Amino acid sequence: MLAAFQNITRIPELKRRISMTFILLAVYRVGAHVPTPGINSEALAAFFRAAQGTLLGLFDMFSGGALRQLSVFALGIMPYISASIILQLLTVVIPHLERLSKEGEAGRRKITQYTRYGTVVLSIIQGFGIAFGLESMTAPGGEMVVLQAGWGFRLITVITLTAGTAFIMWLGEQITEHGIGNGISLIIFAGIVAGIPNAFVSTMRLLKAGEMSIFIVLLLLIMMVVVVAFIIFMERGQRRIPVQYAKRVVGRRVYGGQNTHIPLKINTSGVIPPIFASSIIMFPATVANFINVPWVQTVAGYMTPGHWLYSALYVGFIIFFCFFYTAIVFNPVDVADNMKKYGGFIPGIRPGRPTAEYIDKVLSRITLGGAIYVSAVCVLPTFLIQKFSVPFYFGGTALLIVVGVAMDTLGQIEAHMLSRHYDGFLKKGRIRGRR
Repeated sequence: MLAAFQNITRIPELKRRISMTFILLAVYRVGAHVPTPGINSEALAAFFRAAQGTLLGLFDMFSGGALRQLSVFALGIMPYISASIILQLLTVVIPHLERLSKEGEAGRRKITQYTRYGTVVLSIIQGFGIAFGLESMTAPGGEMVVLQAGWGFRLITVITLTAGTAFIMWLGEQITEHGIGNGISLIIFAGIVAGIPNAFVSTMRLLKAGEMSIFIVLLLLIMMVVVVAFIIFMERGQRRIPVQYAKRVVGRRVYGGQNTHIPLKINTSGVIPPIFASSIIMFPATVANFINVPWVQTVAGYMTPGHWLYSALYVGFIIFFCFFYTAIVFNPVDVADNMKKYGGFIPGIRPGRPTAEYIDKVLSRITLGGAIYVSAVCVLPTFLIQKFSVPFYFGGTALLIVVGVAMDTLGQIEAHMLSRHYDGFLKKGRIRGRR
């Protein structure tokens, strides 16, 4: 491993790409501490401490704490992610988008352009929502969050937050083009990892105060290593369906005849299901922050982390979205038709409809296993907080993103080194990302 990191410095292009990635991520972290005008920062921080476990807390995690401070990057990259997901879902419904997705690089550039427009529109809408919401927010002590409410504050907030999101989107594209790894994923990764020092300090404070024993801390460290190893194993896991291609004679040449496979990932949908599930489940608790009605507060109490109803609905939505998103991104009928067109077949399965049914059956089984795995990881933070009083969230969507992005980035670095005949990180095998 040490020799692999030494090899990085011997490849000028890779060294330049990694340096550019760190510089752009540093710019992002600096911008996350530039505040938006007109905000009482102390009152806002007190409000967020009381709003843990709501949709605001989820957005704050993805923005790396920028929403808690209402910095210029408060919206984070969530509008871009939402626009990307919406366009990906619309590709199945709108024929024009479906044609663009099949036109290669030119079509992808057009879809990327639509995604940028959608990001700006969503940022403006969310900016107005945050501006109106901030004007009605009060800290637990009764102090107003906004110093001077009105349309001046609203317009400045919308312009600032929209420009911040557009700049983050540009940073992500620059990292993808000139750096290493996927820029958008690395920005989310940097925002989540930025909270690790605070978690460490909180744990040490509880340990010194005697509220946590050294045995519990060691047990947590061991469990963290085991959970991370389990996530890596599951993210790399796949079911390979063998495929054979018949030989074809064209003139004097013989084509085909090779054996290959269809790799079906255990977790095809990635982190999309927990993100969607969290957004839906936490919405009532978020609305309750702005509506001071007794029955609304009661319903919101059932929808907060730690309640059995929240956990049951959370797991149910994750399983549903795992199957839903997998059905969108992977079409067994198209795979079976393409195999039949080029003379491919699964041994023991007839081409055409029987092949599609077989692939769908196998995919449904492994998707169920993947959905259970994702659900277990996502409810892990609630279990740790209730049973061990852990002062931070370990697990959930954040851990899936961190591990997945780390695997993808290391895989790209290793590909650069191996293409120039340098040893990679592993002597046996290759580091494979989630894609």
